[in-house]
Amino acid sequence: MAVPRLELPVLQNWSCHNCGGCCRQHLIEVTDSERQRILDQKWTAQDGIRQPILAWHSGPPWKKRYRLTHTDDGGCVFLNEQGLCRIHAKFGEAAKPLPCRIYPYAFHPHDKSFAVSLRFSCPSVVANKGKPVVEQQKVLRGLASDVIPPGAHNSLPPLLTKRDRVDWSDLLTFVEALDHTLTDPAAPVVVKILRAVIWTTLVGQSSFEKLRGPRIRELIALLMEAARIEVPSIPVKVNEPTSVGRLYFRTLVAQYARKDTVADLSSGPWGRWKLFQAILKFTRGKGNIPPLQAGQKSIPFELLEGSFGCLEPEAEEILTRYFRVKVQGLHFCGPAYYDVPFTEGFHSLALILPVTLWLARWLAAGDGRDRLTTDDVSKALAMADHHHGYSGALAQNASRYRVRWLAESGDLSRLCVWYSR
Repeated sequence: MAVPRLELPVLQNWSCHNCGGCCRQHLIEVTDSERQRILDQKWTAQDGIRQPILAWHSGPPWKKRYRLTHTDDGGCVFLNEQGLCRIHAKFGEAAKPLPCRIYPYAFHPHDKSFAVSLRFSCPSVVANKGKPVVEQQKVLRGLASDVIPPGAHNSLPPLLTKRDRVDWSDLLTFVEALDHTLTDPAAPVVVKILRAVIWTTLVGQSSFEKLRGPRIRELIALLMEAARIEVPSIPVKVNEPTSVGRLYFRTLVAQYARKDTVADLSSGPWGRWKLFQAILKFTRGKGNIPPLQAGQKSIPFELLEGSFGCLEPEAEEILTRYFRVKVQGLHFCGPAYYDVPFTEGFHSLALILPVTLWLARWLAAGDGRDRLTTDDVSKALAMADHHHGYSGALAQNASRYRVRWLAESGDLSRLCVWYSR
């Protein structure tokens, strides 16, 4: 199959730095052919493998689904002491399962081409370390040939709103406008997100049954200018989120803060019971925050509600780059994000700002600090983006309802400002 043209993020670098983080964070399901290939590799104790390499994790006995197993310390069974993959070392990169080869890249329909995005659960993506993505065309085309199914380039564009669908050219006009909103070098990231939330909310309230082409561009220009006038800078008056908004937000934070691997809190019946108890504590929002993974400490919820000061310039850059890469890569709506419309998908993406800042405050307060560092923000963003678009919990109707409620009530904007101060 001829690989369609790829749209690459011009502001992102990445190369693997062999940290082994992805081999600890993710459960890798393998296809039948991958399973057989791994079995045919004949792994033994002499190779450092001292446990079963594959586990039946779901599906009925007549149609089992298998994944790579993990050791007691949480690492993939093929992760060696140097943080390298044993399959890669012994048989080459092509012998690894496809999810391992493609990470942290993602490919999403983009008219007749495909947009390339990256997952910020990888620390090297967050730190922008490595070779510019635009210089990796050959490698990415090779991956795309294995990932993109035949005919996928003919996909319909994502819905614009829950009522309307426009053609690809008009949808990409909205995407380009969103990216433009995020480029203002004089505005802090919270201001850029607030402006984007304002005009996308207005788009969601509008009808596009008869608007096309130039008229859409005119409308977007008017909405963007109105948003810029409404939010010229960080609001001086900070309105607290409502009690219902806080409840919905904490529920979302709990989903982003957890870790779903074999060695985590939610493994086994007892682990799932402890996770349920933790979710109840997040719902109440009183007392101490229950840790959901390593690095999180049990501290009072109330410690995270004060001022933590301005973000460092490096943290501002990371967050702005994150949102632009996700927008440019269409990694927030349509097939890339539970098939939700453009407007709802962006509001889910915008919530990553207060979620990340809440998690960063948790890390800082756990170390006895009331100021955020770039490292706090980097770790929190990697934690949040591990789930964004990849957690079944975020696709559920209840979760989507909370996102819509937060946007329509104004609490999305209030949460962004509240946790940015």
